[in-house]
Amino acid sequence: MNNQLLSRLDWWAVLCYLALITFGIINIYSNAYQGSPIPLFDYSNFVGKQILIFLFCLVLFLPILYLNPILFEHLAYIIYGLSILSLLGLFFFGTKISGATSWYNVGSIRLQPSEFCKIAVSLLIAYILSGIDANLKNRQTVIKFWGIILLPMLLIIAQPDPGSALVFLSLIFVFIREGGHFNVLIFGVSILLIFLLTILLNPFNTALIIGFIFLLTLYFVRRQSKRNRLWPLVLVFLFSVGFSYTVNFIFNEVFEQRHRDRINVVLGLIEDEKGIGYNINQSKIAIGSGALTGKGFLNGSQTKGGFVPEQHTDFIYSTVGEEWGFMGSFGLVLVFALFIARIIFRAEKHTHTFSRVYSYGFASVLFMHFAVNIGMTLGLVPTIGIPLPLISYGGSSLLAFSLFFFIYLNLDANRLS
Repeated sequence: MNNQLLSRLDWWAVLCYLALITFGIINIYSNAYQGSPIPLFDYSNFVGKQILIFLFCLVLFLPILYLNPILFEHLAYIIYGLSILSLLGLFFFGTKISGATSWYNVGSIRLQPSEFCKIAVSLLIAYILSGIDANLKNRQTVIKFWGIILLPMLLIIAQPDPGSALVFLSLIFVFIREGGHFNVLIFGVSILLIFLLTILLNPFNTALIIGFIFLLTLYFVRRQSKRNRLWPLVLVFLFSVGFSYTVNFIFNEVFEQRHRDRINVVLGLIEDEKGIGYNINQSKIAIGSGALTGKGFLNGSQTKGGFVPEQHTDFIYSTVGEEWGFMGSFGLVLVFALFIARIIFRAEKHTHTFSRVYSYGFASVLFMHFAVNIGMTLGLVPTIGIPLPLISYGGSSLLAFSLFFFIYLNLDANRLS
């Protein structure tokens, strides 16, 4: 065994990883506990299954750590191709659960390909951007970058699972870090704001707001610019107004009713605490009831009463809030923040572009899952069904994020600087 490689391991990140998984298993146990002890290594219950999958992840740790890091570059296209095939295969061999054909059932094992596809996309993006001629100021490289991301997104949306597809947009942080135009992020945020404004108001009122902003921008540009290149502004204005008039069609014809209802609940357009808004309302009650220090392990009344649906998966943060209170919730957020910050800090030390881009890809996906999931349980964003990494119950999620992390450890331990 190469002890030198182990000495270069990012042990702080490993500590965060182990702390998150341990805390996750504790909360899954609390969620499943009904007064009698739960067998810890029994695959027939949630706790046992999560522990056994975690042990399987540990078995994979050393083999992945000691792989030649060049292999990840050479296999990037193959891994991506297999991921795309696995997404296509769902339309023929997939199992429909909760309205989405997102799973393969193989006996007692259930796999969700979209979780593993995030690794494949990050690897291929890292490979593309590490090329000699790669430059995100170059149109061809930009097309490749977004093409790699959009292909799996479209296949996942078609399942339909728009929540999982949304996570891939987190890779815009990689795009900006590697020299892409910051305007892409501004454009994305602007589109989201126009979308929400149109739902809240109507296309005509939204167009008036856009027009007012356009006139202000036009005024300041004309005063400060000597070149007076106004045609890009005019194009953006026309696109924005046009988009606002297509929002209702997209919202009513493309989105499913459950997605429309969840957005309307978050925007306050409907209040349905016994229907579509039930999960969010009960989650907020559970978190609020925990107060500062929580009710204590195994003592959450909302958790024990089963008031929050899917509490062991997407809404597990409500268990944390109820039983561990603000202190526990804040501690969990702090560990996630340290974990992500550590990955970014180490990524900046890489002299090899492939390793840096992959590390940023991992940090971006991790952040998106973390931010959206917690925002979802607090009622700040629509319920879109994505797990809290390493905390929520789910074999595919745990295995995928562990593999994601192990490859990061390999690349980090083998960095040249």
